[in-house]
Parts: sequence; C-alpha cells; structure tokens
Amino acid sequence: MEIKKIRFIEPGNRPYKKSLKNYFVYDRYIRTPSLGLITLATIAKDSVPDTYMYSESISSVDWEDVFTADIVFIGVFTFNANRGYEIAEYIHKNSDAKIVMGGLHASLNYEEACAYADYILLGEGDETIPEIIKYFREDKEPDFAGVAYVKNGECIKTGEPLIPHSIETIPDRTLCHNYEKMVGHSTIWPQVHASRGCPHNCAYCALVQHYGRKVRTRSPENVVEDIKRTIAFHKKKKRLAEILWITDDNFFADRKWAISVLNAIIESNIDYKFTIQVRYEVGFDDEMLDLLKKAGFDELSMGIEFLEDEAFQQYEKKSTYSEILRSVKNIQSHGMRVRGLFIVGADNHTEGVGKRLADFVIEHNISGVLIQSMYFIPGTPVYDTHKDKLINGDWSRCIGKVVHYPEKISPYNLQKEIIYASSHIYSFKRLISALFKKRGLERILFIGEYLWQKSVRKELKKELPWLKEISDKSGLYN
Repeated sequence: MEIKKIRFIEPGNRPYKKSLKNYFVYDRYIRTPSLGLITLATIAKDSVPDTYMYSESISSVDWEDVFTADIVFIGVFTFNANRGYEIAEYIHKNSDAKIVMGGLHASLNYEEACAYADYILLGEGDETIPEIIKYFREDKEPDFAGVAYVKNGECIKTGEPLIPHSIETIPDRTLCHNYEKMVGHSTIWPQVHASRGCPHNCAYCALVQHYGRKVRTRSPENVVEDIKRTIAFHKKKKRLAEILWITDDNFFADRKWAISVLNAIIESNIDYKFTIQVRYEVGFDDEMLDLLKKAGFDELSMGIEFLEDEAFQQYEKKSTYSEILRSVKNIQSHGMRVRGLFIVGADNHTEGVGKRLADFVIEHNISGVLIQSMYFIPGTPVYDTHKDKLINGDWSRCIGKVVHYPEKISPYNLQKEIIYASSHIYSFKRLISALFKKRGLERILFIGEYLWQKSVRKELKKELPWLKEISDKSGLYN
C-alpha cells in the first residue's frame, strides 16, 4: 500500500464553533489542542512528509482533505470518545483511508473501539506509529505488540504495548491546523509535557493505567528547549495571562530529575511564569519550593481531591486532610498560590459536600478550583467496582458532570452540590473583591474563571430536571 498522506484528528466533545466566549470561557468551544497527538504527528511526519492534524477544539475539519488521506489517526479520551466514533464512521462512509484509533480511552477500552476503527494502537504511540506505517506499506497485517483489531468477527490483541525507549520528541505545533492563528485566545495555554508515569495507584486514575507506574523523563536540556519553542510559538500573539503549564501527572516523582529541570530553567534565564500539577508531598519540600519560586512558578495546582480521610483511604489516595492543609499553608508561605482540584461523589459523600468544599476553598485562600464529579474510566479499579452504578454509557458527560448513582446522595442532589460550591467560590461578591484586592495575573485568572464557572453552572443546571427524574425512578434515595 502506498502511503503518501496522513491526517490526525482530535475529536471535540463539543466541536469548535466561532464565538466571542472562546476568548474568555475555557472549554466552551475551545481548549488547548492535545500535545500528545501533536507529538505523534511530528513523529509520523518523519515517515510521511504530508502529515497534518486537525483539533476540533480550535477549528473545523477540512473533510475533503481528510477523505483523501491514506491513513487517519484519531486520538480519543473518554470525554470525546463518542465524537471520535462518529468521526470514524463518517470517514469510513466517505473514504478508503485506513482508520487507526489510539489514546487513553481507546487503549483501555479497545474492545469497544475495535467496532469503529481498522486498528487500535494501545498505550503510547511514539514507536508503534512508525511501525504500523511500515506494515501498511508492506501490505502486512500488524503483528507487533500493542495493537488490537477485528479478525473473523473477534477483537484480538497482539500483546501488551511496549514502553517507548525515548520520549525526547519536541512537538511541532505548526502541524496543527489553525493553532498559530488561535494562540492569542486566553483559553489556550502554552503547555509542555516533561515526563510520563506515576508511582502511585489512585483507584480512579486512568493515566497510571495508561502510562504505568514507572516514571520516565526527558533530559533537562530537551525540556528547556521545548519550553523556549513553546513560548516563542505563543508570543506570536499577545495573551492576557502569559503563563506556561507543565502538564506532567507527577513531575516531582523523580526528585533528583525535577531539581535538575528547575535548575536548567533558572540557568536559561527564561523570563516567563509557570504553573504545574502537584501532589501534597511537594509542600513539605522546602528546597523544591524555593527552586519553583526562583524558576518562575507563582501557582501550583494541587490534586486535593477529597476533604475526608475516609475517601482518601477508599480510593487509594495516600493523603490525609491534615497533611493537605499543612502542605497548602507551607506552599503559600513560600509566596506561591495553590489551586485546588477536587472530586465529589465519593461513596461517603452526603448532602453538604458542596458547602464543605466552598468553605475550605474560601477559608484557606485556595486561588481557584476545578470540581469534578467522580469519574469512571474503563480500565481503572474504580470502574470495575462501580460500573453497575453508572447512569448510562454516554462518555460525553465525563467532563465533570454526575455520571453515577452515589451511595449516600442522589445524582440530582450531587449535581446541585457542585453548582452550590461553584456559585459560592465564584460569587459576584468575590469577583468585586478580586477586582479591587487582587493584582496582575491573579486578577486576570479570577475574572476568566468567574466567566468559565458561570458557563459550567449553566450547563449543569440544564440537566437538573433529568437528574431529578432518574434519581426518583431509581428508588435508591427514598
């Protein structure tokens, strides 16, 4: 088979649509394109020069261009899986292109994905994408480890995917359609991913299942070069909040390496602000906190998740409330803000969980929040124990909405708790206070999040009548 043209597609849970809100409301019709998929497109381009990518987060897809491709790679997470399947069917009807699906959801739920694609690439595609291109060119059936496909009516798997030997590829962001035009939007963040894997085993975390528990890192020099290129790419247009997000799941798992990267950033004299995701343990490491501050990190996003020790224990999250609080205070004492990432809908949660969350955020000066209802991704331990409690199989609702029947609170009341927490943390009164008391980037971020949370609440409120109906019909909360 002759391979002259390859296209990559990132489906949108909500496909891109022009709107003024795109400038201010994160994830309305716009968000940052997948770095992982751009990285894979960069790798594929070495084998096939005519390689290009569309992300429905920032643009429409030129379907006539896609239909004439020889291979179309579609990357799906759980929240956009339904749209990914829809796209695959559409391409099949209008093109002879081979469809290869990958990404976290397709990897962990490959038997479902097999119904829509010719092949599923499992795990990380850094080395398997060149392999499958080679097999197509030789008209062979891929038999290397890490592939799933339908044969004689059965979805077969060739074996567990191998871990890539190198993850040093710097993504070529110019391969993503419309990306250069859109970087001025405040809802598109400069991003760099420096390591993969996490040694912990939280029951709800699909990333551990996908990347494994062995932490793999890029060289400090490679990370710094990626940061420089990313900043240069985004400086083509002025953005209100100039801050780069290092998106690692656990950047600090390899402490020696993390320190070497921070020192490399400091020595490079990069004049930029950074944010990063952290576990609570980093809040006890004064040397690391000093380096973070010196390197330009003004804010850390902490996966707090719960406020109850019972929930931490149930979901294998090795934290306690007292440790979380002590960590937050120490990070703040080093002159950095703490953003909180929270989960509601644990088996022990009852009515009032939203108020407890809002009170905690306001009392302890948490700078912003992401609130999600408990999620259940196929392949995770929590999915296996709770799949019978799912409301339905609509993956598109896995964007923070209530998707299951909790033990001690109805889906309807749980969604109301999320709305309550959001409305109190991002109240009009607190907005006015932020306008007068906050300065610079902190003020801009609060205004943007106020607008975003308002949009989120609007979407959550639309579902309340339906959630009330199914909660009553379930007979579980009488």
